[in-house]
Amino acid sequence: MTRITAPELSPSPPDSPPPARRSPAPATPPSRRRRPSPSPSLALTPSSASTSTTSSRPRPRPSPKRTYSPAQWVPVSSHPAFALRGALGGGGAAWDAAGSRLYVWDPSARGAHRVSVRIRDAEAERDGEEVAVEAAVPSEMLMPETDLGYEVTHISLNTDGSSLLLAGSHNINVLYVHERVSEDGDTIICRTAPVASQILPTNNNGIKVLQTSWHPFSSSHFGVLTSDAVFRLFDLSFDLEQPEQEFYLQPILPGRCQNASSICPVAFSYGSDHLWDRFSVFILFSDGSIFVLCPVVPFGCDYSKKHIEEIYEDVNTFGLKSSNPNVVTNSHLAIAWLEATFPELLRQSADSSTLMSRARAYAPVDDSLTLQGPLCRVCEENNELEGKSSSCEGKAVGFVYSSVGKDSVLVTAWGSGQLQIDALADEIQPQWSIGVPTRLNVDSHGRIKSVAMICDSNPQDSSALRSHRSSSMGSNAKSNTEAVWMGHSPPLLRLSIVDLALPKTSNGSSLSLFLDPLVPERFYCAHGGGLDMVTLHFLPFSYPEMASTPPSVHPVLTTGNSDTSSPFLSGFVAIADAYGHVQLVGITYTGECFVVEMKGWKEPTPLQLDICSKDIKDVESSTTGMISKELLAGPDPPILPSSTSLRSLTPDSIEGKSTLHHYIKVFHEHYVEYGHKVFIELKEHEDYVKTEIEDKQKRLQAVKQSLLSIEAKDEEINRRVERASKVYDLLEKRIESFKMLPAANKKPLSQAELEFKSQLDRFADVELDALRTSIAALSTRMKRFTQPSLGGGATGTGMAPWQAPKAGRGHVSESQMSLMKSSLERLSLLNEENNQKLRVIETELKNKEQQ
Repeated sequence: MTRITAPELSPSPPDSPPPARRSPAPATPPSRRRRPSPSPSLALTPSSASTSTTSSRPRPRPSPKRTYSPAQWVPVSSHPAFALRGALGGGGAAWDAAGSRLYVWDPSARGAHRVSVRIRDAEAERDGEEVAVEAAVPSEMLMPETDLGYEVTHISLNTDGSSLLLAGSHNINVLYVHERVSEDGDTIICRTAPVASQILPTNNNGIKVLQTSWHPFSSSHFGVLTSDAVFRLFDLSFDLEQPEQEFYLQPILPGRCQNASSICPVAFSYGSDHLWDRFSVFILFSDGSIFVLCPVVPFGCDYSKKHIEEIYEDVNTFGLKSSNPNVVTNSHLAIAWLEATFPELLRQSADSSTLMSRARAYAPVDDSLTLQGPLCRVCEENNELEGKSSSCEGKAVGFVYSSVGKDSVLVTAWGSGQLQIDALADEIQPQWSIGVPTRLNVDSHGRIKSVAMICDSNPQDSSALRSHRSSSMGSNAKSNTEAVWMGHSPPLLRLSIVDLALPKTSNGSSLSLFLDPLVPERFYCAHGGGLDMVTLHFLPFSYPEMASTPPSVHPVLTTGNSDTSSPFLSGFVAIADAYGHVQLVGITYTGECFVVEMKGWKEPTPLQLDICSKDIKDVESSTTGMISKELLAGPDPPILPSSTSLRSLTPDSIEGKSTLHHYIKVFHEHYVEYGHKVFIELKEHEDYVKTEIEDKQKRLQAVKQSLLSIEAKDEEINRRVERASKVYDLLEKRIESFKMLPAANKKPLSQAELEFKSQLDRFADVELDALRTSIAALSTRMKRFTQPSLGGGATGTGMAPWQAPKAGRGHVSESQMSLMKSSLERLSLLNEENNQKLRVIETELKNKEQQ
C-alpha cells in the first residue's frame, strides 16, 4: 500500500506529550567503535608532524544550558524545516537509526537540520488508520563553525551518529555532531575539519570527488574515490590530511588504452557480510567495467571471529591440498595475510567469550593488491561471453552492491535509462601482484601508519575467463575449488537488463540507486521522471526455481518531467520501522518532502481518486434523505367501521355524538398532527432550500455567461479554423515541393554506416569527456608535485611521508618530469587528432546528405 503523506494529528498537550514509539535500531557491534587515538609517542615522530597538528582538537567553549520546550509532533511533510526552505538546490539527507533522527542539508541556511522522527502506530489508537511518520517541532540546526566555501552535494552519517560528512564536487569536510562550539537557541555551532585539503584543489579545478562513503564495519573510516583514479581510505580518529590506505588504480596497462572511458572511475561500493566480500571494494568505470580490490581492511576495525575462522578453515582445507602450484601459492598468500591481520587465529585461545577479532595494520612489503577485472559477463543459456547486442548504451552513472542470501548482486545504472543486473558466478578471492612493492609509512616503533600501492590489472585474467562456462558450475566440486584459487577474477552472470523507458536526452539521464533496508531483493532507482522500485525474483543460488521470472518494476512516484537529465531528489532515506514496514522519505530539489510507506512484500498501487463516478441513486438518496421517510410516506389511514352501522345513527342522539367525537379525535391524531410535523420540518429546511435555490440561480447565471462568451468567440473560432485550413493547404504544397528535391531520394544508412555513426556519437559523448577529465587530473597532480616546498619537508609539498625527497636532490627527477610532460603532450596531440578526424567525418557526412 502506498501513502504519500501521513494523516494530520492534533498536537500533543504541552504538559504530557505522547510517548514516541521509535523504530528499533540494530545494536552497534564492537566493530563499529571508534579507533582509540594514537599514543603520544607516535605524535612526536617526524613523519607524524602533520598528524599531530590535525588531530589536536580545540576545547569547545562552554555554552549556557538550554531550556527544552515540549515537542509537538507533526507530519514530516508539514515540518517547518521543509516548508520554509526557499533556495533551490540539494545537499542530501542522512538517517540516524540509533537516535531516530533525520539530517537534511539546507543550502540556503548552509547548515543541517536535525529532526527527531517517530513512527506512530495509529492502529493501536484508532482502527482503520495507517502508520504515520511524524517529526518533532522545533528541530535543531547544526552549523559549521566556519564557512565551507563550496556547495554541499552529499551528506553521510557514520554508524554511531557522531560525524557527518559534507562532500562537494571538489571538497570534503567533517562536522562533529557532539562537539559543540556554541549554541543560540535551536542553532548549534559544531566543530568542522577539512579532509585532504593538500590533495584536493582549493580552486575547484582538476581533481573531482566522485563519491564518499563510510565503511560499513567502522565508524571512523570512510572511503573517497576521486577523478584521478585513486581510492583513498581515511581514518577519522587518526589523520584527516593523509589517507590511511591509498590505492592507485591502473585498470589498463600503460600504452594499451583504447578507450578513455575505461580509465575513468564513476562509483564504488563496499562488499557485505559474506566470506571475502566483506574485505572487498567494487569499483565501476564509465564504460561499465567492474573491478574488485580484495582484501581491503580498515586498520583497527573489528570483525566477527566466527566468520574469520570460517574463511581461514576454507583456505586451509581446499587451497593448500590442491595439486596445482598456482592454487597453493595464492592460498599461502591468503593465509599469511589472515594470520598477520588477525593474530588471534594463531593463538588457540580457550576463551570462547571473545566474539570479535580486531584487524591489525598489515600489508606485504614485496606485493601489492591486484585490481581484479574487468569482471567478464557470461550467458546462462549458451555459456558464452555476452556480445555487444546485450550491452547497454551510453555511459555508466550509478552502482550498488547487495548481498541476497547466497548471491552477490551488482546493479549498474546507465545514462540511457537502463539497469544492468548481474550476480557473481563464483566467490571473490584475494589477489596480489607478486614483485610490485608496497610503500609503507611506519613510526619509530616499526608499526604501520599508512599504506600506498599501485594496483595493476591482470592482463591474463580476461583471457583465462573466456574458457569459463557457467554450465560447469556445480558439476565438479574439486575443479570448481581449484578454479576459485587459481587467481582469476570471478565472472558475472547476467540476470536481467531493465529498461525504465526514460525519454532520450543529449546528456543522458541522472540515475541514483538505493537499497531496501528490510528486503535485500528490492532496490529503488531515482531519476528525473520519479522513483521506481525494482524487485528481483530469480537468483542463481538463492532462488534457482524462479529462472523464468523477470524482475518486476513498479513506479512509486511520477513527476511527469520529460527532462530526466537533471536529478529529481536531493535527498533520500529508507527507514525500517518497528512494524516490519519501510518508510521512504525523499526531499526534492525544490525543498518539498514526501513520505511513501512500503508494507513488506506488497507492491505499491497507484493512488486513484475518481470524483465523477458517483451513482445517480446515491445522489438522490443523499438529497431526499434530509426529510424523514415517515413524513414522505404520509399519515397512516385510520380504521373505519362499515358504513351501514353509521347510517342508523342520528347526530342528535347520544350514540351519534359519541361516534362523531371519536372520529374527530382520530382525524386530529392522524392528520392535524402530521400537518403540524410537516410544517415544522419545512420551516426548519427553509434556509437550506433558500441556499440551494440561490446556488442554482448562480450556476444558471454562470452558464448563461458562458453561453454568451462562447457565442462571442464563435466568430473568432471560425476565423481561426479557416486560417488553419489555409496553412494546411500551404504545408501540403510545400511537402509536394520538398519531394522534388534530390535529397528526398537518398538511401538510408547501411548497417556499417549506422555502427560507425554510433561509434562517433559514443566518442563525442563519452570519450572526449573522459579525455578532458584525465588531462585535468594529470595537470593537477603534476602541479601538486612540482610546486615549491613551503616548509622544507614533505608536508609543504602535499606529498605523503614516504614520498619525501632525499637531501641534495630535487623534488622530482628530470626523467620523471620529462616523462610526465611527454605524456601530457601525447594526450593533447591525441585529443587534437581526434578533433580533426571528427571535423573531417562531419564534413563528409554533410556532403553525403546534400547529394
